[in-house]
Amino acid sequence: MRYLPHTEDELHQMLERVGVSSIDQLFEPIPQAGRLERALDLPEALDELSLMAHLDELASQNHAASTLSFLGAGMYDHHIPPAVDQLLLRSEFYTAYTPYQPELSQGTLQATFEFQTLVAQLYGMEVANSSMYDGASAMAEAALMARRVTKREGIVLGGGMHPDYAETLRTYLRVGHDSVQGLPLDARGVTSEASLREAVDEQTAAVLIAYPNFFGAVEDLRVAAEIAHEAGALLVSVTPEVYALSVLTPPGELGADIAVGEGQSLATGVSFGGPGVGLFTTRQRYVRQVPGRLVGQTVDSKGERGFVLTLSTREQHIRRARATSNICTNHALVALAFAMRTAMLGRRGFEAVGRICLSRTEYLKARLLDSGRFSLPYSAPTFNEFVVRRSDGKAAPLLAALAAHGIHGGVDLGRFDSEHARDVLIAVTERHSKADLDRLVDAMANA
Repeated sequence: MRYLPHTEDELHQMLERVGVSSIDQLFEPIPQAGRLERALDLPEALDELSLMAHLDELASQNHAASTLSFLGAGMYDHHIPPAVDQLLLRSEFYTAYTPYQPELSQGTLQATFEFQTLVAQLYGMEVANSSMYDGASAMAEAALMARRVTKREGIVLGGGMHPDYAETLRTYLRVGHDSVQGLPLDARGVTSEASLREAVDEQTAAVLIAYPNFFGAVEDLRVAAEIAHEAGALLVSVTPEVYALSVLTPPGELGADIAVGEGQSLATGVSFGGPGVGLFTTRQRYVRQVPGRLVGQTVDSKGERGFVLTLSTREQHIRRARATSNICTNHALVALAFAMRTAMLGRRGFEAVGRICLSRTEYLKARLLDSGRFSLPYSAPTFNEFVVRRSDGKAAPLLAALAAHGIHGGVDLGRFDSEHARDVLIAVTERHSKADLDRLVDAMANA
């Protein structure tokens, strides 16, 4: 969209209409001490031709498109068909806001309802809401919901939880965050069962387990569910990589009471870490405690199928004291992209992509082990992400050497914990060909 500045005559007409003689008068309510008395430290304005040339120059400095990337750790580079972007540009979707008036918003409401249905099916759950901000906030809201349901305070956090998710949880619970207890990993790279049994008691509201966890390892949700339920607590599963559900048993079938995650993989590109779309599902019996809002299906006065916003248990809809959250948006456009991509894939396509990711990940593991310079510190099964340990030095210089050759080799886990200074977290998707995997192995072996 072109920027069309106002002319002096137009500015004068607007000021005259509101009854002031200058723009400065509009800022009179602001104390003088709070005003900036100088011009902003910005370069001079450019004409359109020069501006476009400058933007092209800046864009040429972005080497992401020409860089082979194996970054993951919560954001994953999967294929999103151009058809998704084109459909999102339809004006009725692109400009849609909260559909408060159902008689004018049936299309938007139905699209959101279909999103909820797809998410519930993926997680093997009965109810899904109309999306959250992202996976981390969905997990935090799940912990708050578990507290409401159980009337307890304690939160037990699985050892393999994403560090950013854990930090988000503690930020949400900044009052009373001492009730969050983190657990260690065992030698396989999953939450220690012994420590979990010891930590869960009659004060525990929920056990939060990543599925798969931050290190790519697949946790045993069934055991976690048994331990949580024996103590009267809820089990919350957290899935940052939604494609994992293409090959793993859905959390709902393993005893999870609330299952949340991040839907970015099926909706948008990585794009500097966002935006994402939080996925939130639960059991029917807890539906009135769900944060955010839901779209429901009904029939109109003529008996025809219709959709309506329902159970909007947030503060702008009901009395603040009864609100379950202050979620103020639902990332509807990203949720719509998620629904489009999922529908395009279908069940078979979704599973096919997951199996491609799984098989290529196992191929890369085997090749790195064969090189003799790396080991796998954890033995638990993985989906498309795993930890590899350098035998002859730290991860940081290795990754720097790879970057110099146009390869983002993974995430240096030493950033999060000095004990993992030799470890690299590598993610593989269907976008990586066999040649890409071989290129990474050769570069890592020779760096």
